[in-house]
Amino acid sequence: MYKPDFRITPGIGKALMAIEAARQAVMALPIDVEMLASLRETARLVATHYSTQIEGNRLTQAEVLEVIAGACFPGRERDETEVRNYYRAIEEVERLARQSASVTQDDIRRIHGLVMEGRASPTPYRDGQNVIRDGASRGIVYMPPEAADVPGLMAELVAWVADAMTRAELPAPIIAAIAHYQFATIHPYYDGNGRTARLLATLLLHKAGYGLKGIYSLEEYYARNLGAYYQALTVGPSHNYYMGRAEADITGFVAYFCAGMADAFMAVQAQANRAAARGATDQTPSLRRLDPRQRRVWEYLRHLGTATSADIAAHLGLSPRTLVGLCRLWVASGFLTLHDASRKNRSYRLGDAFDTDAG
Repeated sequence: MYKPDFRITPGIGKALMAIEAARQAVMALPIDVEMLASLRETARLVATHYSTQIEGNRLTQAEVLEVIAGACFPGRERDETEVRNYYRAIEEVERLARQSASVTQDDIRRIHGLVMEGRASPTPYRDGQNVIRDGASRGIVYMPPEAADVPGLMAELVAWVADAMTRAELPAPIIAAIAHYQFATIHPYYDGNGRTARLLATLLLHKAGYGLKGIYSLEEYYARNLGAYYQALTVGPSHNYYMGRAEADITGFVAYFCAGMADAFMAVQAQANRAAARGATDQTPSLRRLDPRQRRVWEYLRHLGTATSADIAAHLGLSPRTLVGLCRLWVASGFLTLHDASRKNRSYRLGDAFDTDAG
């Protein structure tokens, strides 16, 4: 039976405490049904955007929103399909999370079927060898187990997860982290392994009571630093599954996963605090002072939560340079607040005075 090699370090312990504190705080917040539905939809869209972006999808967050709403972008048909499929897979994960039964191989295969084909039909595991290559050098980064061994390895993984969830001796975030790592390590498909691994982890967290009302996404944390994500997945003395990778110490990935989960949970706690306060103060006069562009941005961020400057510029049909100048003014006036100040991923959210009005 599968037996992961890891240890709970002080850093992992600290992350687990942060996760639990944020979880308890969010679950206790009085968020009305309408607002909860809006936050859940935002989380689905964010997860869809970032998880497909990790795999090379070129659609912006704004375009993902439009695609889910039915829009088409000529020349981006493959990207559109990936986005729609992933969104459907998230809905399937939410459905499976409501069931009391343990996660099965068929559940995972149906999730993969939705990711790749848009249909909830179990997909067969790969029937041949595949390798993961470096995008630049084309050198082999990882050689997964042989196809003949995949069914047995998947059976062991699913059995371990069911046993770990039943015993509840390990914290749920650690179980989800290990399942994510081992699925990616087995690499049971030619394509779609990363997306399915991330969805599997989300499913296990939801089933274990860490769904956080469905209003969080771990994918943004991975996408914002892909190098760290891939480095955390790369462990062991060799790129070959049979030469040390199978028995490797995966403490590093567990630590990375838990740190990312703590980051996401604390961000949601702040967002949920703002959502819970909405409606407490009548901000109608403030909204009346917004010009037409600000109103469009207000509606846009009200739905998405956060967006990059490039996404906002595209939404308004403005040049990036023009948008930068507007954002400086809007931040100074309190209409917007910097969410991520880094040059590469600079993003904004509504200022508190306007965010509390989005109900």
